[in-house]
Amino acid sequence: MTTVLVTGGAGFIGSHYVKALLRADDIAKVTVLDALTYAGHVENLGEALTDPRVGFVEGSILDAALVDRLMAGHTHVVHFAAESHVDRSLAGGAPLFVETNVLGTQVLVAAAARHQVERFVHVSTDEVYGPLPAGMASEEDLLRPTVPYAASKAASDLIALSAHRTYGLPVCVTRSSNNYGPAQDPEKIIPKFVTRLLRGERVTLHGRGEHVRNWIHVRDHCAGIELVRREGLPGEVYNIGGGTDLTSRELTGELLRLCGADWGAVTYGPDRLANDVRYAMDWSKIARLGFRPVEDFAAGLADTVEWYRRHQEVRRAPLTRDCATPRARVTLGTVREAQHV
Repeated sequence: MTTVLVTGGAGFIGSHYVKALLRADDIAKVTVLDALTYAGHVENLGEALTDPRVGFVEGSILDAALVDRLMAGHTHVVHFAAESHVDRSLAGGAPLFVETNVLGTQVLVAAAARHQVERFVHVSTDEVYGPLPAGMASEEDLLRPTVPYAASKAASDLIALSAHRTYGLPVCVTRSSNNYGPAQDPEKIIPKFVTRLLRGERVTLHGRGEHVRNWIHVRDHCAGIELVRREGLPGEVYNIGGGTDLTSRELTGELLRLCGADWGAVTYGPDRLANDVRYAMDWSKIARLGFRPVEDFAAGLADTVEWYRRHQEVRRAPLTRDCATPRARVTLGTVREAQHV
């Protein structure tokens, strides 16, 4: 039976992954380690916290003693924990991104190597490849990140892979395109635009809205990560793509329609610093493992908008918070530490 430590498991993607993981019959224990900073919400885990196999630990991946104690009780690690918002990395947050994403990953792989975990999946992003005006990035391509966030993730990828090459830690790295789906923090473009449009407010596009991104539903992304955890080859990188390519203007048009708004709600502002014009990945490698996205973009986006309609508390939440400030501490009885930790 498998025991899995999921770092950042109270975040958007991590919480969806925990729920997917619990559907497997061979999972004996799942421990979520999350610092509960601005994008971490225990509420994201929902009914997963009632599963007797699930435990929750509030803490940082930079806490080497805590990480070592937790690592001892698990056979697999899936590492989501990261500072992830580009604008925050540009607005003076770069030191925190380097500390969490690079040093935090080093703490984890060092502990995993000491305790000889059987699998370690490091979750990364297509942004490490940098902008591609044409063509697609393969897993063998050089990393050319531009902004501090992408650079910190590229560095963390190399830290994770070095642990495989040096210590034999069975590491796989996954890199996905942009995620969307229910319960994403309103820092990202889809929930930010939806929450504002549903309040009758205006939204702002960078430049002329010409930047191209590939959008994959969070459930498809999690299915890809789980496939890599089970069948990926140690030391390998897997691109997880296959979603829908849209310019930010095209995406905005879809959101306007779904929110009952028109282009009068859109303004154009200066382009973001070093805003990469296009990301694109070749995902044929993971396709050979059997991965295929199944979520229809139009239906998935409509369901996502409807989720925000139903969750008024998210719409009323502040759209900017200090990324270093933890949310209110969870109460005893709501969450618990995993058994046998």
